[in-house]
Amino acid sequence: MLNSRRAGYLRTASYAAIFTGVGTSVYWLYTRRVSSAGPGGTSFDIRVRQRTPDGGSTMTTKSISRLSYDRIEAQLAANAKVESISRPYGVTWKHATASLNSNDPIEDANAQLILKKDRRNKGKETHDLGAAGDLLFFAVMDGHAGPHTSRLLAKALIPAVALELSTLDRASNELKGIEPLEKSHEGYLTTAWSYFQALVPFSRRFSSHVPSEDPKYVQLAIQTAFANLDSEIVNAPSRILEMLQAKTDMKPWEHPMAAASMLPALSGSCALLAVLDTSHRDLHVAVTGDSRAVAGYWDEDSNGQGKWRVEVLTEDQTGRNINEYHRMVGEHPPDEASYVIQRGRVLGGLEPTRAFGDSNYKWPKELQERLTTSLLPPGSTYRKTPANLKTPPYVTSQPVITRRTLDFLPSPNRQSKSKSTLRFLVLATDGLWDELSSAEVVSLVGGYLEGRRGNVSRAELAKSVSAPKTAEGTGIEGKDAASKTKQDSEDGEWAFVDENVGTHLIRNAFGGADREKLSQLLSIPAPFSRRYRDDVTVTVVWWEPNAREEKEQVVAKL
Repeated sequence: MLNSRRAGYLRTASYAAIFTGVGTSVYWLYTRRVSSAGPGGTSFDIRVRQRTPDGGSTMTTKSISRLSYDRIEAQLAANAKVESISRPYGVTWKHATASLNSNDPIEDANAQLILKKDRRNKGKETHDLGAAGDLLFFAVMDGHAGPHTSRLLAKALIPAVALELSTLDRASNELKGIEPLEKSHEGYLTTAWSYFQALVPFSRRFSSHVPSEDPKYVQLAIQTAFANLDSEIVNAPSRILEMLQAKTDMKPWEHPMAAASMLPALSGSCALLAVLDTSHRDLHVAVTGDSRAVAGYWDEDSNGQGKWRVEVLTEDQTGRNINEYHRMVGEHPPDEASYVIQRGRVLGGLEPTRAFGDSNYKWPKELQERLTTSLLPPGSTYRKTPANLKTPPYVTSQPVITRRTLDFLPSPNRQSKSKSTLRFLVLATDGLWDELSSAEVVSLVGGYLEGRRGNVSRAELAKSVSAPKTAEGTGIEGKDAASKTKQDSEDGEWAFVDENVGTHLIRNAFGGADREKLSQLLSIPAPFSRRYRDDVTVTVVWWEPNAREEKEQVVAKL
């Protein structure tokens, strides 16, 4: 059985290599199909697919007006932000986020929140989450088939996880004392908390008391929050329809809650969440889908010199990942083994094997027909039921969680300073990994933190980082294995010109120091741009020693 499964995986992986992501197509189309009126020309041509009267399609040429460099720079900076906060335990936290759309509107989303957890008594109530410290949450969401699921997750995922974590050391029936650490979070947290209260039934918000010091329970709490939130998304339309069927004064699809429940269920989203628990010196990274997290370590040698080391913290959860392929085949009857994964995709359609929403891969056919005909207006367009859907669900929101130690934080048990130190964390949607390898991303962030400026050759920067450990075949980095070659990685120059490290990564993903390539790729409008590049969202988290203890700011209380 194992040999036949591996043969099946190799077949689907070979097909996936042919139909790989936009990273390969950008390189191929740019070098072979994109023509320009010359360097700095006012227009250039691209190849686009056009529908024909008989319902087929054909390739044709479309002229694109080149945007000015000022407009290109404005695009790169439009959704960039950086925040910094100093904490009493000697660390200044910094995080930068940037995004660039290809879809219109963008289907990516992101969220961040920093909470303080402490011991305190308030009247007769005890709020106890172990030793004092911070909980830092950073998340990126990669939506597909619309922005509805990712936008919902941006509001609800972090509160859902925070609430589930709050049950580990407290059996009280409500969460008290949450106030934002940074004033900009006030409206976000209030809105998200209210939203989550309405979304999740009260009886499911809290569970029994278990110790927060045990990483097993922390990870179980994160998994539970992911599963419960997706369950609410997927099951909300059925509950809404049941409620509306009791009404006789309107058609169900005319009610505003009909579309509000259906849209997040029918679209989908990957989610990548990092939880940094400073009191226990733990980093937990949870991934559902094919977004990726990488860590940058600084390895110092005996001479005081060193290199950056890459640690990939997540696996790309697609049909090209042999682990996901075997899991998917094993969860369905043997007679479905030949098509559960086709061309590296679930039932030949969906690329990520894990996602929120995507109910057309989770609902039975009969339920899909009933909900779409009842809750969507006549003539609505939506993703159809996959042809081979027989034993749903085929897609799960269950995350895979990785734990690492925040070795740079002070510890009473620390004997000596390590020569290898975690220095930063990068979370990004797959649009970045279509273009850059994990090693390239770590070298670019490392160079940024070292203060490099101007243009730097790819070959030179590559020497500053050790190659990441990669699983056999295309498991951990399926996209990189299919699209990157040694020549791709060493030709050309990187650009170190941005103040925001997230923008720095996006610029270098789409051209770097090659301004002509950058301007062409960013001048292509939606929907044509999707053939050349995907939405990209990236969050970089890093930390610096805090030389003096600053006055403590207003801090969120969990």
